[in-house]
Amino acid sequence: MIPADPFQLRIFCDCVANPLGGRRCPAGLAGGGQDAPCSGLPACRGARSPGGALRHRSGFRGGETIPLSQAAAATTPCFGSEGSPGPWPAVRSPCPAGGAARPGPAWRGAPRVFIAAPAARAQRSLRQRPGHGGAAPAPLRGQRDAGMEVGVCKQEMLQKKNAVLVDGVILNGPIMDSKAGEKFVEEACKIVMEEVVQKADDVTEKVCEWQAPEKLKQILDLEMRDTGECHQKILQLCRDVIKYSVKTNHPRFFNQLYAGIDYYSLVARFITEALNPSVYTYEVSPVFLLVEEAVIKKMIEFIGWEEGDGIFNPGGSISNMYAMNLARYRFCPEIKEKGLSGLPRLVLFASEECHYSMKKAASFLGIGTENVYFIKTDERGKMIPEELEKQVQRARKEGSAPFLVCATAGTTVLGAFDPLDKIADICEKHGLWLHVDASWGGSALISRKHCRLLHGIHRADSVAWNPHKMLLAGIQCCALLVKDNSGLLKKCYSAEAAYLFQQDKFYDVSYDTGDKSIQCSRRPDAFKFWLMWKALGTTGLEERVNRALALARYLVEEIKKREGFQLLLEPEYANVCFWYIPPSLRKMEDGPEFWQKLHQVAPTIKERMMKKGSMMLGYQPHRGKVNFFRQVVISPQVSREDMDFLLDEIELLAKDL
Repeated sequence: MIPADPFQLRIFCDCVANPLGGRRCPAGLAGGGQDAPCSGLPACRGARSPGGALRHRSGFRGGETIPLSQAAAATTPCFGSEGSPGPWPAVRSPCPAGGAARPGPAWRGAPRVFIAAPAARAQRSLRQRPGHGGAAPAPLRGQRDAGMEVGVCKQEMLQKKNAVLVDGVILNGPIMDSKAGEKFVEEACKIVMEEVVQKADDVTEKVCEWQAPEKLKQILDLEMRDTGECHQKILQLCRDVIKYSVKTNHPRFFNQLYAGIDYYSLVARFITEALNPSVYTYEVSPVFLLVEEAVIKKMIEFIGWEEGDGIFNPGGSISNMYAMNLARYRFCPEIKEKGLSGLPRLVLFASEECHYSMKKAASFLGIGTENVYFIKTDERGKMIPEELEKQVQRARKEGSAPFLVCATAGTTVLGAFDPLDKIADICEKHGLWLHVDASWGGSALISRKHCRLLHGIHRADSVAWNPHKMLLAGIQCCALLVKDNSGLLKKCYSAEAAYLFQQDKFYDVSYDTGDKSIQCSRRPDAFKFWLMWKALGTTGLEERVNRALALARYLVEEIKKREGFQLLLEPEYANVCFWYIPPSLRKMEDGPEFWQKLHQVAPTIKERMMKKGSMMLGYQPHRGKVNFFRQVVISPQVSREDMDFLLDEIELLAKDL
């Protein structure tokens, strides 16, 4: 629809589809710089000539080239419409409201500095504006006969409402349609509620809608184009993204060390996404800095420290890297300024079952993967303290400089907890920093029944703990906690950027904690954990841990009862590892051929469950053992019936193997 006020239409350049709905003329065009609804009128489309001057389309002064400085002052009519002769490519066809825009001209994107008044068909519907001397101009002679709609370029249009033109862009007013944006958000949130939140606990829904990569590319139409898509197409894209994404909040998603949905954490994420804060200074993020401080203090209490420090990071891998660098800084503070030159060969120790991020961190920090000594573990995946002692002594005899031991509380595959007390004894004896990667197992600290798994963690120098795993705080929510409270984190990582961390601010600058981080922009990840904790209380979080481990115990007992299922070991946490032996293999002798065939069973079952969409369950080979399933219980939406379904579904999918 064309506005009643003819002077609301300032420029009719390339009409594009507005992602927020409807058609619009871009570049701050309507009165005061507002986007104007598409009238279907052609633009006065100027294009750069090879010589750099602005050329109007054919019909304007015979198609001659006009210097850019003269362009805005031009008053000669510009007959640049579709089908007109001239050296320039055909212009975009007018796009009626709701219609589809055609591909733009080859010179699309050139500076557009001309102002066009409403033309032929618009003039018939525009009312007279008081104070502007009568009705809108009549159509130009010969225009109707030629089948063309014409814009009239006039400098006086720039003078209306004190328009400001800079580099061909009118700067008055915003260029975003807030009302349309609000409508889009409202409709998109409705889709999220209906397709994600309300279906989160519905076991009749598919866990995934499997499509091969090439086919999924076609379905989603991933190409980004010069012009935006229309409102309804973007909403349909939102629906498609949800449809073809894995539903990690589904009760039968057991694939990773995260699952389920917490509604309080979800709302917290909505809030932070809407506010878009960055947590580095109190002046720009007062609430979220205080929240992070409170959460870290509470987590430190559960570790058993009287005081400490910490920071939330984008992942447990980053927390482990922070800890490694912090331990190295404590060992050799001058490395921050002088670098690695002149240092002895630094060595660190981690178990064979540690997370691969330790190896990556050693590579990233310049320590070198060969200088990570992997300590042997027992049959349950726990570090053997005696082997650690041997390796420390070996490193010293080689002339190396040991500085760090990384223990694990909850290994990724087997869910093993290293003997922290005995490892701490060795670290104290040799003056080594003890870091505990409790990214997975740290949440057991919340449970009075299961916190014994981390006995001795209070002796650690640093701890990585991810509440987004067992506690469902939502990816990502990961903290590095440090026993030192003397400012070691800040000393290690600070760069004292004067434009952020001014020391003469009007408030207590100790709350500007961003210099403790290697990041500048940083998300308020602690907030979702805090809001969830406030809503559930410690008792509610404890119940989640206890129930998850009880369900794991139930599954173990059911596995023992069923023919064809075989446990790798008795779990001590939520990781349940087992083989399924199909009927065809149950009478085979235990030998290379048997294990080779069994190795193929889990991948085949996984493929079938994915394509069916019934559930998702992880598998892997591990330390010489052929492929086996690793089932992890996390989500509070999971029930005993889901445990029974898991075993039944595996039998069903493998009945012909």
